[in-house]
Amino acid sequence: MSDLVTGDAVVLGLRPARLPSRALAILLDLAVYMAGYLLITLGLAFATASLDDAAQAALAVSSFLLVLVGVPIAVETLSHGRSLGKLACGLRVVRDDGGPIRFRHALVRGALGVIELLAFFGSVACIASLVSERGRRLGDVFAGTLVIRERVPGARVMPVPPPPPWLAGRFGAMDLSAVPDGLWLAIRQYLTRMNQLDPQVGATMAARLADDLVARTGAPAPAGVPAAAFLMAVVHERQSRDAARAFSRTGVAPQQAVRAGSPVHAQPPAPGAVPYGGMPAMPAVAPAPPVPAPVAPAGAPVPVPVPVRTPRATGFAPPA
Repeated sequence: MSDLVTGDAVVLGLRPARLPSRALAILLDLAVYMAGYLLITLGLAFATASLDDAAQAALAVSSFLLVLVGVPIAVETLSHGRSLGKLACGLRVVRDDGGPIRFRHALVRGALGVIELLAFFGSVACIASLVSERGRRLGDVFAGTLVIRERVPGARVMPVPPPPPWLAGRFGAMDLSAVPDGLWLAIRQYLTRMNQLDPQVGATMAARLADDLVARTGAPAPAGVPAAAFLMAVVHERQSRDAARAFSRTGVAPQQAVRAGSPVHAQPPAPGAVPYGGMPAMPAVAPAPPVPAPVAPAGAPVPVPVPVRTPRATGFAPPA
């Protein structure tokens, strides 16, 4: 795996393609391009039979440059680095920072590919790929590109490991509203890959991420809690809140509430009106007589009403 660092100081774990897979992709591309070149050459030979030798030579050179140089450049530019051979082998050409390539990158790769792949039958490209640490040929070096493997066998999206049982629910009152999405993403990437890192490097990254999370939340971790366990517990607390909020939004809406003390009366139908659905109209319900309030006996203490405190809305979902 190659650790590429972007301008935002984000480490990208990319797998550079090696010589066998790259050679197979190039052979597939050359087979397609050569077949197209032969068909175009035969068509031009029949179409330009009446022309002189100079015109036929000019058309032959033009068709060679168009099919074997121009078409690969156009294909890599339009497909963002995925030609037919690379698509079949699960490869892709990207920039050094992991971004998609543009026309200038494909132009440099195609121009040097004529020398590396066609003029010297791929020998120069093979030597450069074997010498390079990331398997790059000269076209990749001068263009600032890298061929990576998009389909990695056995690669799966790993879930965040659960926190220790004694930490479950201990951060229910933590305010997570000020934590940005970028920090959540960095914490999740660390937790899913911490078993693949060096123990010392992983401990340093966990401490740095925990310090950033503490600075955003203002609630330090309890004493004696490892940084990785603290990150697991906080991430699972956020996932629990998101799940509770999602389930509360998808619940069935309650019926319209009726205020206490306001009787509901059925209105009689208008003369000549047909009831809904053809059902007979219900008779009007007379209002119930008011119930007099009980009178306390003389000398009895007057009860003092206790005010009911309603919970103040905080804007955050309760912890699961």
